[in-house]
Amino acid sequence: MYYPMYFDPTYVLVLIGVVICMIASAKMNSTFNKYSRVRSHSGMTGREAAETILRRAGIYDVRIERISGNLTDHYDPRGKVLRLSDATYGQTSVAAVGVAAHECGHAIQHQVGYAPLQIRGALVPVANFGSTIAWPLILLGLFFNSQMSQVLLNLGILAFSLAVLFQIVTLPVEFNASRRAIKILGESNLLYPDELSGTKKVLTAAALTYVAGAASAILQLLRILILTGGRRDD
Repeated sequence: MYYPMYFDPTYVLVLIGVVICMIASAKMNSTFNKYSRVRSHSGMTGREAAETILRRAGIYDVRIERISGNLTDHYDPRGKVLRLSDATYGQTSVAAVGVAAHECGHAIQHQVGYAPLQIRGALVPVANFGSTIAWPLILLGLFFNSQMSQVLLNLGILAFSLAVLFQIVTLPVEFNASRRAIKILGESNLLYPDELSGTKKVLTAAALTYVAGAASAILQLLRILILTGGRRDD
C-alpha cells in the first residue's frame, strides 16, 4: 500500500486517543459546570463536607488543604493530605460536595488498605520513569541495526507498558472511590436523593476521563508494537 512521503499511518491511533480524551474532558467540564450552579440543600462547602465524611469514617489524621486551579482535587496518601481546588473547597454546590466526597473515598481506601490503591501507589515511580524513558529507548532501538537495538526496543516497550498498567490500575481505584462517595453521601444525608442524581452524573463524567486516558495509553502501546514489530521479528 502506498502512503504519502513522511506519513505514518499508525499516527491515526494517537489521534483517536486524543479525540477520546477531548470528548471525555469536555463532558466532564460541562457536567461539572452544570451542577456547580446547583446549591446543595445542606449549604455545606466542599471542605465542610469532607470534614464531616472523614470524621464519620473515623479518620482524624488527614489534613484538608486548598489548592489553586480548577478540578485539581486529589488525595495524597504519602502526606495524608486531601487537597480541594478553588471550585470545590469553599463552594456549596452539589458538584463541589460530590468531588469532595470522592476524594474522601480515596482517604478511606488508604485507611482500609484497599489493594488497588496500594498497587497504584507502588507503580507511580516506575510508571513516571517508564513514560519518560520509553520513547528515547524505542527511537534509539529503531536507529541502530544490531542486537542492541532489540534490547533497546524491548526495554522501551516494557517501560511504556508500565505506564499503561498504571492507567489500567487507576480505573478500579477511581470507580471504587466514587461508589464510596455516593454511599456515604446518601447514608449521611449530606445530599438529598434528587441531589445525589446530579452528583452521580458528575462523578461518572469524571470516571470517564480516566477510562479515556487508559484507552489512549493502550492505543499508543498498540502503535509502538506495530512500529517495532518488524524490527523485533528480524
